[in-house]
Amino acid sequence: MKRPFQVLGVQQIAIGGPDKKRLQKLWVDMLGLEVTGTFQSEKENVDEDICAIGAGPFKVEVDLMQPMDPDKKPAVHATPLNHIGLWIDDLPTAVEWLTAQGVRFAPGGIRKGAAGFDICFLHPKASEEFPIAGEGVLIEMVQAPPEVVKAFSQLANPGRSV
Repeated sequence: MKRPFQVLGVQQIAIGGPDKKRLQKLWVDMLGLEVTGTFQSEKENVDEDICAIGAGPFKVEVDLMQPMDPDKKPAVHATPLNHIGLWIDDLPTAVEWLTAQGVRFAPGGIRKGAAGFDICFLHPKASEEFPIAGEGVLIEMVQAPPEVVKAFSQLANPGRSV
């Protein structure tokens, strides 16, 4: 099946827990990931540390998340592997095409994410109207910046100028 967009690679992995300090102990103190930022959103019920591994277009974000209120939704701590994020070369085109194919998206549409990139989420559960979904996994689609698109294009087509 021909798609009018490309998934370029993994942008992030989001890990939730009741206390992000416990997550920091492993990911930052023991494994050496660098904390590059923080993000809080009452609407999304999240207090997170944005960590990184790798460099340049191959940097992968590891978000360590705890709920602001453990009794509210979304419950970012209820599933330890909360979601994965994928770099997308053309997010609006991807959303339009996937929706036409019957893929279910979570409410909220395309919006700015914690790291400043445009994002949207594929819903973890299908519906009658949209029979294709993440089969239990929340998937974040992230608009790749031009330098990431270029780096992945050069990898896929060595020797070609982009």
